[in-house]
Amino acid sequence: MAHYAFLDENNIVTQVITGRDESDGGTDWEVWYGDFHGQVCKRTSYNTANNIHSNGGTPYRGNYAGIGYTYRADIDAFVPPQPFPSWTLDSNVVWQPPVTMPIDDNVYSWNESNQTWVVVTTE
Repeated sequence: MAHYAFLDENNIVTQVITGRDESDGGTDWEVWYGDFHGQVCKRTSYNTANNIHSNGGTPYRGNYAGIGYTYRADIDAFVPPQPFPSWTLDSNVVWQPPVTMPIDDNVYSWNESNQTWVVVTTE
């Protein structure tokens, strides 16, 4: 069993399906599913997130594709939507803020206009 992502003309993921394993039948399933669906198709790994394979294997295409993710051919990876304009993509295909979030017992929210972390109050 393998997973495949369909891409629109801007390389944005529009759908993710479960399909045939790439070792089944000598067929290039990315091409086959792409032709059948009429969109570019790329295999994705359910076990890959933040460029780490959850079972200790080799990570595949940075992240498991999600609807709205972008496939970037230059790094052969699925990139989640950028949460804020000031955040940058690191080598593990994870968006990083310009200021590291404090590590303490508080819950924080990012304030883009001030580019600071703000404590979230629950009252």
